[in-house]
Amino acid sequence: MKAILFILTFNFLFFTYSFAQPTRWQQHVKYAMKIDVDTFANSFSGKQRLEYTNNSPERLDKVYYHLYWNAFQPNSSMDARSRELGKKNVNGRQDWDGRVKDRILNLKENEIGYQKVISLKMNGVPQSFKYHETILEVQLTKPIMPNAKVVFEMEFEAQIPLQVRRSGRDNPQTGVRYSMSQWYPKMCEYDNEGWHPTPYVAREFYGVWGDFDVTITIDKSYKLGGTGVLVNASEIGWGYDKQGTELKPTTSPKRTWHFKGENIHDFVWAADPDYKHIVRKMPNGPTLHVIYNEIKGNFQNDTAWTKVADAAVKVLPFIEKNFGKYPYPQYSFIQGGDGGMEYPMATLISGPSLGTVFHEWMHSWYQMILGTNESMYAWMDEGFTSFAEDLVSKFYNNKSSIEEYKDALKSNPANENLQSLIAAIPDDHSGSYASYFSLVKSGLEEPMCTHADHYNTNFAYSLDAYSKGEIFLEQLGYIVGATVRDKVLLEYYKKWKFKHPTPSDFFRIAEKASGIQLDWYKEYWIHSIKTIDYSIDSLWEEGGFSKIRIRRIGQLPMPVDVQLTYNDTTSEMHLIPLNLMFASKQKENQLPTLVEDEWKWTHPTYTISIKRKLKELYKVEIDPSKRMADVERKNNVLELNW
Repeated sequence: MKAILFILTFNFLFFTYSFAQPTRWQQHVKYAMKIDVDTFANSFSGKQRLEYTNNSPERLDKVYYHLYWNAFQPNSSMDARSRELGKKNVNGRQDWDGRVKDRILNLKENEIGYQKVISLKMNGVPQSFKYHETILEVQLTKPIMPNAKVVFEMEFEAQIPLQVRRSGRDNPQTGVRYSMSQWYPKMCEYDNEGWHPTPYVAREFYGVWGDFDVTITIDKSYKLGGTGVLVNASEIGWGYDKQGTELKPTTSPKRTWHFKGENIHDFVWAADPDYKHIVRKMPNGPTLHVIYNEIKGNFQNDTAWTKVADAAVKVLPFIEKNFGKYPYPQYSFIQGGDGGMEYPMATLISGPSLGTVFHEWMHSWYQMILGTNESMYAWMDEGFTSFAEDLVSKFYNNKSSIEEYKDALKSNPANENLQSLIAAIPDDHSGSYASYFSLVKSGLEEPMCTHADHYNTNFAYSLDAYSKGEIFLEQLGYIVGATVRDKVLLEYYKKWKFKHPTPSDFFRIAEKASGIQLDWYKEYWIHSIKTIDYSIDSLWEEGGFSKIRIRRIGQLPMPVDVQLTYNDTTSEMHLIPLNLMFASKQKENQLPTLVEDEWKWTHPTYTISIKRKLKELYKVEIDPSKRMADVERKNNVLELNW
């Protein structure tokens, strides 16, 4: 039977439900690190005390550490992988990472990076260890038992590499002296799937939740920004104690900066003698820092970075309303790195582009607070962040992302390809849809469940993780309703913050909130490269009814929204749920809405019946919102000229 909903206005009703907090165990770390930097030799020595709590039910006979900077040596895995991908040609370009290329191969001895462990003890007992390039394997003399805590004490040294990827020194693009990410020996994650000693080849990171206490001793002329709160701000000054103060003088050739961060899974810092510092204090919220290196002769640089600070103040209330409250006392936008790279309580960005600023800041939610395994689920990191970035940019600019395409069409109105593209993409997240369609056409698409380092091309990884991942959320709004999807995101944040959620954890939240089964969506959209293509097949009259047949051409089944518009200018929406959903979304707009019987995914066609003459019908359109990533939109619309 059809459920007929001709209500013109309505208040969306959510059933009240509560989510029990997940009981999944996770390990805990507590780092105390002291390093002494030699700015002439571009190296430092360090001491690390690490309290490691084994909250798992298993005994640990070994542990692993990341030694990321060992990747910045000729013929490393990162070097070889970049050069191999560079041999491939995608859309007329070499497929290597443009920031890496073959630069590592050409590093001189004093330009390479390394991290060397001098000594390592567990509970005072020396431990033997073995290097696997960027992974240190430690065979323990005594196992760490379940629910036990041990203390590792390490002495290590490092040479800061010439800036290549994310971290390094003497950045030629920004002029920043030191971008210090992945700079310390970092305990690998051990979770319910076991150890994750992922070699540093190209992609992102996965870390253990804990607390960091870091002191950095460096030449007194340097100014620093980073993760955590500067606890000795009264000694340092430079805007950390009071806004506008200068760096305090010292008679010592070096000064020590002391940072602390709690409930985080990584730590970044950056340093430069010419850094400038802008501070904004949010009412009842975090302190925002913008730290940048003014390029000499570029008067506009101050203006651009001030705009970053003001934009952050403007958008934070919107972000917290839609994605959850920012839980830390501060956040720093720091110029450095090689583009944009997120870390807890800070980001390294090469320039003041607001798009990059919003993207990297949203990573605080989708990775720094919701710490998924980025290597395995890059789309939950980059895709969710890109989705949020688009909405934050829309709020800030007061216009949808499709406006960029429309502006381009105004400059070139005869561009038929651009006209077709605009007709095929929605107002929001339009760039992700355009990129996804180009990925499908390239024939290089791989399933989103592919490990981030194991994609055959950088091209496929980027569009899968960022664009198809972004569409995942917008299309979820098409399936369950945008209002429900928005509630899902807030519940997901509430339940899984400071934990390590997986795709299944997210889908359970979405299913509970919507009352709709979604396992089919996960299997098709994430685990396959099947595509969506629906078409209007035929129309006829039969038995006093007008019949409209819809055909599924693509291999990915979906619920289908069909809007009918009549010659009298009235319209109505027909919602056809997929049988695998075992439910339907509610109406989303003011149009009269009919929920049709379910469409069995095994059947290639579905017929709608309406009690009106066929000649009264003016237009039939599948998914007028364009949120369904249908790869051929031209067969979605039929206008009837009787």
